[in-house]
Amino acid sequence: MTLRYPVMLFAAGFGTRMGELTKVRPKPLVSVADRPLLDHAIDLVQEASAPRIVVNTHYLGDQIAAHLGGSGITISHETPNILDTGGGLRNALPLLRSETVFTMNTDAVWSGPNPLAVLQSAWDADKMDALLLCLPKENALGHKGQGDFVSNGDNPAQRGPGLIYSGAQIIKTGGLFDVPEDTFSLNVLWTRMIEAKRLYIISYDGHWCDVGHPGGITMAEEMLETYGTI
Repeated sequence: MTLRYPVMLFAAGFGTRMGELTKVRPKPLVSVADRPLLDHAIDLVQEASAPRIVVNTHYLGDQIAAHLGGSGITISHETPNILDTGGGLRNALPLLRSETVFTMNTDAVWSGPNPLAVLQSAWDADKMDALLLCLPKENALGHKGQGDFVSNGDNPAQRGPGLIYSGAQIIKTGGLFDVPEDTFSLNVLWTRMIEAKRLYIISYDGHWCDVGHPGGITMAEEMLETYGTI
């Protein structure tokens, strides 16, 4: 499969939940199964043949830039302030050069079908402004909480205790320009899309592990041993 849209990888966060592990390195370079988290995400993107990859950076961004040197991946460095997901995506749009993009967090590890391919196979631009890849709680390792979104069949999504958002989506970017703040979350756009009945979700039938905290490293490695990679 070849992806129709470029991919934005979010890698700018401070990784404070990682404690000592991120005092001297950014969270995307923390290792799981002897490879940086960022490389696990890049593997998925390259396996799906994305036309363009952009990684945003802020905290210790020079280390990520050095790690990606010569890879052909474009960096969107946020300075002087970190811009959150919405502001970061808007800041990177001149590099992405597309009105529709994939976005993916880099602090998770996947086991199962390529998540980007799953999203593309279900994308319907006529009725969707965003399609979020979600998981049932039993398949979302290392995640605490009651879930983020619910949907009745093929109907638009609502917020509620149901499926857990994985950090991967396809989203139209036009609404980013209606937000006056420089720093804002993509939740702002999702709320507007819910009101317009244009936000949809799809359930992922593989496994996924949140590696936003130190305990997630062991859980992710055990998941990969049990279920394998793609």
